[in-house]
Amino acid sequence: MTPQIVHLAVYNTLADWEVGAATAHINNGNWHREPGRYRIRTVGASTEPVTTMGGMRIVPDLTLAEVSPADSAMLILPGAEGWDSGELTDFAGKAREFSTAGVPVAAICGATFGLAAAGLLDDREHTSNVAEYLAASGYSGGDHYREELAVTDRGVITANSTAPFEFAREVLAALDIYEPAVLDGWYRLFGRNDPAGYAALAEYEARQATA
Repeated sequence: MTPQIVHLAVYNTLADWEVGAATAHINNGNWHREPGRYRIRTVGASTEPVTTMGGMRIVPDLTLAEVSPADSAMLILPGAEGWDSGELTDFAGKAREFSTAGVPVAAICGATFGLAAAGLLDDREHTSNVAEYLAASGYSGGDHYREELAVTDRGVITANSTAPFEFAREVLAALDIYEPAVLDGWYRLFGRNDPAGYAALAEYEARQATA
């Protein structure tokens, strides 16, 4: 099987914690319907190394100009300081290109500001850190803002910076990585610290072992 590519945008001050749950569980294959179906590739403005907010050094796999929606299963956009200043406008433009082509886009924290400024949230239900934060972008979608941790509407996922597991749940669902009961168990275990979630995952493993 040739893996489908999920593209993760990377840039200086990337907020590590916001996307780690999503990328780790896309990549590790545990409890997947089709292990190996997806692979993460990182995308930078150039191939020069970037440094995350947590001090991690990442060398992008490819540049933004090289990325095409036709070759991607999803574009994931983490928060970073550059979103508010407009430094990351090119990444928002790429997100608009993906959305127009019908390829999912997932944005968390500051990246939601970028999507708002690019017009992607004007007519979609969405969320962010607070409504006032997005209002500063000048967008016209305020009536569609929802006080939720994560929201998906027509292929665009948005999330609050404090909700990495809710964000991951929406991303994993959009990629159809897990069966619904497995996704529920995954979120209950990792997102809610509910041991009952482990039972759902263990039951799936047992079924797979005897299939």
